[in-house]
Amino acid sequence: MADLRDLGLSEYEARAYRSLLKTGPTTAKELSRVSDVPMGRIYDVLNSIEQADMVRSQSASRPKKYAAVEPDTALGRLLADKRRELERKADQYEEIVDELQAELETADPVEETFWTAAIGPEEVVELLVERLAAADEQIVFVLSTYTERFFEAQVDGVDSLILDELVAGLDRGVGVRLLMRPDLVPLLPASIGARYRESLSGDEGFEVRVSENVSGTFALVDRGETAIEVPHPLDAEEVFGMIALTDREFAESVRAEFEPRWEAAESLEF
Repeated sequence: MADLRDLGLSEYEARAYRSLLKTGPTTAKELSRVSDVPMGRIYDVLNSIEQADMVRSQSASRPKKYAAVEPDTALGRLLADKRRELERKADQYEEIVDELQAELETADPVEETFWTAAIGPEEVVELLVERLAAADEQIVFVLSTYTERFFEAQVDGVDSLILDELVAGLDRGVGVRLLMRPDLVPLLPASIGARYRESLSGDEGFEVRVSENVSGTFALVDRGETAIEVPHPLDAEEVFGMIALTDREFAESVRAEFEPRWEAAESLEF
C-alpha cells in the first residue's frame, strides 16, 4: 500500500499532513493532539513540511495556524522533488562511471579458449547484447533464418536492444557488416527499415548485403570472438541457445569463410 513515506516524508510528517487535511486550519498544539506527534517535535515537523510547500501558515493569527495544501498540489510537489533528486543521483552515477572507465583497464586478451553458453530466448539476447557491447573494432553479423528475436518489434522490444547496441557500436567507431539471405528481406517489419534509414544508412561504418550462400546465424566480434546461435533441434526458426566462444584461431577460420561470401554478396538498401 502506498504511503507518504514512500515519497520521502517521515512518519511524523506524514501524520501531521494527514491530520491537517482532516482538521482544516489549526494550531500546532491542536495538531499535536490529533496527530499523536509529540509537542516537542510538532514545530520542527510543521517547519519541514512547510518548506516542502505542503503546508501554509497564517503568521498574523495568535496562536499561529497551519493549513494543508491540497493533495494534488502537495503530491505533485513531492513528485517533482523526487524527480530532481533522481536526476541529481543519475548525474552523480554517470560521473562515477566516467571516472571508473578511465581508471579500470581491461587486461590484454589472453590467448586461451573461453566459452559461455546461454539457453532460452531472453538469456540469448542478454548474452548477445553483452558481447556486442564489448566490440572495439568490428562486428560481423550473419543471418540465415528468420528469427523473431532479431526482427519482431513486438517481442518485448528485443529488436531495439540489439539494434541499439549496433548503433552504440557505430557511435564509438566500431564497423558493422550484416550479411543475410535475400529471402529474409520481405519478412522484415517496416520498423526495421525505418530504423535503418534513421540511424544506420548514413553511417559509413555500417553496411548490409544479401547472399544465397549463407548458412548459420552468428556474430564475429573483433578478431577473437564468435557468438553462435544454436537453433532448436525440432524447429530451425526457434532459438534454443547461444555459445560465445573466445578463440582467435576459430574466429579467423570463420572469417576466412565469411570474407569471400561477403565480397560476392549484393548490397541492400531498405
